[in-house]
Amino acid sequence: MRQAFAIFRREFASYFATPLAAVFIVIFLLLSGAFTFFLGNFFETGQADLQVFFRFHPWLYLLLVPPVAMGLWAEERKSGTIELLLTQPVTLWQAVLGKFVAAWLFVALALALTFPLWITVNWLGDPDNGVIVASYVGSLLMAGGFLAIGSCLSALSRSSVVAFILIVLVSLLFLLAGFPLVLGPLQAVLPQATVDAVSSLSFLTHFQAITRGVLDLRDLLYFLLTISAWLFATVLVIEIKKAD
Repeated sequence: MRQAFAIFRREFASYFATPLAAVFIVIFLLLSGAFTFFLGNFFETGQADLQVFFRFHPWLYLLLVPPVAMGLWAEERKSGTIELLLTQPVTLWQAVLGKFVAAWLFVALALALTFPLWITVNWLGDPDNGVIVASYVGSLLMAGGFLAIGSCLSALSRSSVVAFILIVLVSLLFLLAGFPLVLGPLQAVLPQATVDAVSSLSFLTHFQAITRGVLDLRDLLYFLLTISAWLFATVLVIEIKKAD
C-alpha cells in the first residue's frame, strides 16, 4: 500500500498547489450557508437541528463534486502522463484508489469546515448530536459515491469538459431515482416492487434514511458497494483504454 499512499499524497498535495482548493472550499461553505439560511429558512423553522443543512447536500454535491472528479483521469490521458504513471511500480488498483481517496479526503475537509453550524445549533438549543453525526457520515459516504462515479467517467474521456457533463448526467440519474416527482408517476404504471427497486438505487433515498439518525447496515453497504463498483469500473475502463 506504500505506492497507493504515495499517489494519494501527490494527488492531495496537488489540490493545494493551485487556487483550486481555496476556491472549492470557499464556494462549498458559501453555498452551504446560503442553502441553509436563505433557501432552508433555518431560523424560521424554530428547531435546533441541522436537518435543513443536510437536506441540500445531494444537490450541493451534484454542483461541486463533478469539477473535482472530472480531472482525476481525463487530465492524465490528455497530457499523456497516464502512460508514465502506469509504468511506475504501482498496480492500477493502487493508482485508482490513491487518486480516489485523495479527492474524497479533499471533499471531507470542506465538509469538516462546516463545524461552526454544528456549534451554532448546540448554542441555540439541545439538538440530537447522534443524528448530526450520522448525517455527516451519510453525507461523506454520498460524496464518495459521487466521486467514484466521477472517477470512472473521467477515465472515459480525454476531455475534462466531456467528463464533467457525463458526471453531472449520471449523478443526476442516481439522485432522481429516489425523487418523489419521479417515483410518483412510476407508481401509476409499474408494480410497487419495481418502484421500490428504482428507489433503492438512489443516493437520495439512502442518504435521507441515514439523516434520520439510523445508521442502517443496508444504507452503509449500499454506498460502500456503490463506491467499490464504480472504482472497479474505473479500473476496467483504464485497462480497455490502455489496450487501444
